[in-house]
Amino acid sequence: MSQLIVRTFAVDETEPLIPRTDPRNPLVWLRRGEGVVGLGEVLRIETTGSRRIEDAAAAWTSLAAEADIDDRVGLPGTGLVAFGAFAFAAHSAATSVLIVPELILGRREGRAWVTRIALADSAEGRALAALGGEPAEARSSVEAEPFELPTPAPKRQVPRVSFSDGSMSPAAYERAVAEAVRRIDDGRLEKVVLARQLVGELDEDAGLRATINRLAEDYPDTWVFAVDGLIGASPETLVRVDHGTVSARVLAGTAPRGAGEASDRDHAAALAASEKNRAEHALAVASAVQRLAPHTQRLDTSPEPFTLQLPNLWHLATDLKGTLGDGSNSLDLVRAVHPTAAVAGTPRKLALETLAELEGFDRGRYAGPVGWVDGDGDGEWAIALRCAQVDADGTVTAYAGCGIVHDSVPGDELAETAMKFRPIIEAFGG
Repeated sequence: MSQLIVRTFAVDETEPLIPRTDPRNPLVWLRRGEGVVGLGEVLRIETTGSRRIEDAAAAWTSLAAEADIDDRVGLPGTGLVAFGAFAFAAHSAATSVLIVPELILGRREGRAWVTRIALADSAEGRALAALGGEPAEARSSVEAEPFELPTPAPKRQVPRVSFSDGSMSPAAYERAVAEAVRRIDDGRLEKVVLARQLVGELDEDAGLRATINRLAEDYPDTWVFAVDGLIGASPETLVRVDHGTVSARVLAGTAPRGAGEASDRDHAAALAASEKNRAEHALAVASAVQRLAPHTQRLDTSPEPFTLQLPNLWHLATDLKGTLGDGSNSLDLVRAVHPTAAVAGTPRKLALETLAELEGFDRGRYAGPVGWVDGDGDGEWAIALRCAQVDADGTVTAYAGCGIVHDSVPGDELAETAMKFRPIIEAFGG
């Protein structure tokens, strides 16, 4: 694999970020207006099968070790960065990818930067290599051209996509939930997460920037992402690694928002007190702790689950934070924790077999890891939720799922999927 030349410099400002992205192939990772966006593609790492994450991690480690990196900012998301999205299941037909862009624009902690990446044997790579080690006064005459920001695109209306049922009708989904409950009551498993799809068509002239911008405006506290046609707004941090610290956020247990302030408080209180939701949440937390603990010197969790408010629903949430103890990087931990009980079930192997049978479709990258990794192996990864995959032919497939436990009611779980579809449907003009 060719050597990469990477140069990161501070700039006065990179805003607006989303309007500067490629409308056809946007690369986005933002929360509360901070994060990174990418343009172009220097190279990609593609993997499949049961070793898709390990193989990507090995290829990335080798690539990063050979890269010539000059990072003059030193914040999360600077230097060499790849945007990534992994298939949920080993048997999925979807390809898992790490994409290294040509240009990265970023904002964090009141600072802004630009990163250029090129192959060492290219003309741009040779030009970038010449910038390394130069003092600021010597660089000023040559920076303008390689670090010129792309012009923001004019604001556009969100594309209009009409969604219809995918491979499973609402009635079929309720039957699948009922069957899952029956198996749980028989003692075969404790929890299984069942998803369903909605499918629509994107006009060939429509771009995705307006859709991503809608998600960022409506759901600022989520991870808003776009990687290789997978776009969404996930509230759930799978794992974050930053200079030896590790953190995650576990979500399981859901309730609708109330019609007014008093009703909303009642819904949140009912969720916090719900035996069914607390039991589902406890399984997800135990799974995350079990898989992260072997890699940490210390791992702390929130003493009690808290209610997380989103514009369309409430979640029960628990935060985990600790210190790494075995030298693992973010991709190592992604491999260790995926799939979590929050998106698969408990016990894991049986839950995966059950959901594959009862759903009857390939999840693709839905509920898989999505995020970024840098040259040191640090990174931020979320679970791809509240999302849709936009294929090259314009097909848009949206996904939503629910955790099924022994006292789940099929009609209630169907209604919960409707709540979870709302962000992506509205982002596509529904």
